[in-house]
Amino acid sequence: MNIEDFIIAPQPPNSQPWQLGNLFTKEIKEKSIVLLYVSDCRGAKFEAESQNFFGIRKKIAQLSNGDFNLEICDLGDLISGKTTQDTQYILQEVLAICFNKKTIPIIIGGSVDLSYAMFSALDFYEKNIRYTHITNTISLSNDGDDVSEKNYLSKILSTKDFTISEFNFLGIQRHLLNPETSKLLKEVDFEVVPLATMMDSTSKTEPYFRRADLVTVNCDAIETFDGAFSLRPQVNGLNKREICAYMKEIGLSQNLKSVGIFNYNIYDANPLHEQLLAQMIWYLLEGIHIQKSHPKDRQTEIFVIALDSENYTFQRDVFADLWYFGTGEIATCMPCTKEDFEQAKKGNLNKKLVK
Repeated sequence: MNIEDFIIAPQPPNSQPWQLGNLFTKEIKEKSIVLLYVSDCRGAKFEAESQNFFGIRKKIAQLSNGDFNLEICDLGDLISGKTTQDTQYILQEVLAICFNKKTIPIIIGGSVDLSYAMFSALDFYEKNIRYTHITNTISLSNDGDDVSEKNYLSKILSTKDFTISEFNFLGIQRHLLNPETSKLLKEVDFEVVPLATMMDSTSKTEPYFRRADLVTVNCDAIETFDGAFSLRPQVNGLNKREICAYMKEIGLSQNLKSVGIFNYNIYDANPLHEQLLAQMIWYLLEGIHIQKSHPKDRQTEIFVIALDSENYTFQRDVFADLWYFGTGEIATCMPCTKEDFEQAKKGNLNKKLVK
């Protein structure tokens, strides 16, 4: 595959030596970060024509480089296929090239059904995927052969040789969710976390990001402001500060392979919306930079709690101040919160830890 046949080369904005744009290259280097912009929103019944991402690029490029020890490739804009299936296939092929070079591709734009292409591409290279999806609602419709915002999750769940080890849905607004869908997801042991749990602090939901391989963000989960930030704007959702804090948590994942940011309203060139999206990406990059600087060998503290004639072990990573549940190497233990440990000391063991 000749990648140049499917990519429109970007127009690089001007930037100062201290700004992020000074780190950008056009070449995909081993273990680098790759930014790819997508215009195809047909899965949400919008358009597929090429859109102008220059305003977003400019705002990203003019943010501080933060002394990031990162190589960042602005690959350009993906050319939409004749059909939505074509776009899904083209995106998977481009992602395959990125994964072969051990990069972390960040997909920006397009409709949320492109999550299916991201999962399919990663599923070819990685098994037992840990997938965290920030979204305001969930549809498990089976309608239609083409992948859409209604059925993309069903397409993922019906993948041959399905290999997701964890599937977490965060930011759900229960007034938008079909109760039968919620019941079904609990039956298959997927986590459905309501918006209220994510508000004000990342501490309760940080463990869902800590080892995520794939994270996708539906911008509909962000509250609307100054017009429509997303394709399906909502009055409720994560606020501007909260979504930036979560983007940093995504970057801090120990296993991060790819990130998608979908359903951004590219049709409204609102400078405030461009500014927020740029800052979301900046905090994601900051998290990746911090994670790359962490030492590989970790010192841990071990705590054993006796409950109902059983012993339960918690471990604390001294460097990162992160908590785990289980014995042995922390790489094999379950991420948890300090609050889980404090509650266990009071006799209240989180049922999720002993499933």
